[in-house]
Amino acid sequence: MEQRVVIVTGGAQGIGLAISRSFAQTGALVVIADADREAGEEALAAFVQQDQQARFIPTDVSDEIQVRTLIDTVVRECGRIDVVVNNAGTSSNMPIEQLPVDAWDKVIGVNLRGPFMLAKYAAPHLRKASPGVIINIASTRALMSEANTEAYSASKGGIVALTHALAISLGPDIRVNAISPGWIEVGDWKKRTTRTEPQHSPADLAQHPVGRVGVPYDIGNACVFLASKEAGFITGQNIVIDGGMTVKMIYEP
Repeated sequence: MEQRVVIVTGGAQGIGLAISRSFAQTGALVVIADADREAGEEALAAFVQQDQQARFIPTDVSDEIQVRTLIDTVVRECGRIDVVVNNAGTSSNMPIEQLPVDAWDKVIGVNLRGPFMLAKYAAPHLRKASPGVIINIASTRALMSEANTEAYSASKGGIVALTHALAISLGPDIRVNAISPGWIEVGDWKKRTTRTEPQHSPADLAQHPVGRVGVPYDIGNACVFLASKEAGFITGQNIVIDGGMTVKMIYEP
């Protein structure tokens, strides 16, 4: 990954921060695009302290002007774009009768419209990377649901479909894949003012066939692999990383 330029949206906290760190550890220049300025500046300071190459560009991925500005700035300052990881996400979970339409629109705007626009405006530059790579962070909620998650589930289902559509439209110059995380504990990966210490019961661990809850690096490491030459024959796929939960058959006692 050395000398490659990687954009990670929502890259300042949680899964996004682990993705940013995973790429930085390979020698890549990581551009953290995040709407939370406090988290972004905190993350950037940590990268600088570790002598890793990073930039922070405040970005609301649901805003077309900000997305275009992000791409233009990265190309101007870094000279190229090799990888885009669409990780930024939000949710608004409540009974459908109470869900405001503008809340639905916000979730779709960040979670689905954002990745579409990143792909649209980054594509001309990714084509020059030979190949460029787009990785979309979906969710197991694209495949299964809890109650009152319509906006989030719909947005992540859309990400899976967008992924295979982009893979066909942009190949062979750009490979496009998705990762659907399951339960990934991010409490200890938030900015300092909101960070919490994870606490998991034996039942929390036991319901995962691997015997543990996921950690952000589980997703970060997978992103590095999907962006590598070793993954050169993989495109249009949705990789589920959930400790086996979605294949575990459950019957009520």
